[in-house]
Amino acid sequence: MATVAPPAVKTRAAAKKAPSSKVGAAKPAASVSSGTTLTLTSKNYSSWSLRGWLLVRFAGLPFQEHVLPPDDPSTRAEILLLSSSILVPSLVHEGVHVWDTLALAEYLHEVCPEAKLLPTDRAARAHCRAISGEMHSGFASLRASLPMNLRAHFPKFKVWSRAQADIDRICTIWRDCLAQYGGPFLFGQHRTIADAMYAPVCTRFATYDVPLDPVCAAYRDLMLGQPEMQEWLRGAQAEPADIDELDVEF
Repeated sequence: MATVAPPAVKTRAAAKKAPSSKVGAAKPAASVSSGTTLTLTSKNYSSWSLRGWLLVRFAGLPFQEHVLPPDDPSTRAEILLLSSSILVPSLVHEGVHVWDTLALAEYLHEVCPEAKLLPTDRAARAHCRAISGEMHSGFASLRASLPMNLRAHFPKFKVWSRAQADIDRICTIWRDCLAQYGGPFLFGQHRTIADAMYAPVCTRFATYDVPLDPVCAAYRDLMLGQPEMQEWLRGAQAEPADIDELDVEF
């Protein structure tokens, strides 16, 4: 089964272009608020930066980007999951400073309710929070074995049993949500916090050529084809810095 890889990969395999899609795309912001800043680390390597950036974009909140250099020691420690806490991405909005990704998601839901980052139904809202929290705190084997690297592609990558258990659980979550709420996104027609939280997994599945069933592959492709994801992928490709620990040939 063919998988979809991020564009312009730099390893041996040729890139496979993700299909474009305008489903669920946010309207472009008319102007940028000078008082709203989102601090990020690497666009190529940082899954948490991607989650935070997508949440703000899905919310439709205008902001300025501040990107920290990946070779900064504290930034590097966060990307390599060696830091005791993850403080990036962080948002400053109207004097409020928020950094934990789930806290950022809840804040955006409060200030931009029209974006519907959480479902309107109480049970669905609880479900969305539960699977988002599961991604926030779990899947350590997947993170360690398949680190995010958008410029790379490792075809026929050998996935070990612990990481495969994480992959299986993620696919179960996706299938259950898509069946229960009708798709095309995890909670129906609108992109929610959950879609932002699982978006970096879509890139990992592409980078490491992870075989997926048709339902999960279609969701992966949908997310990779979102305009915001395509914009992020272009930014990752343009990023000059490499982190040697994450660019080895597996």
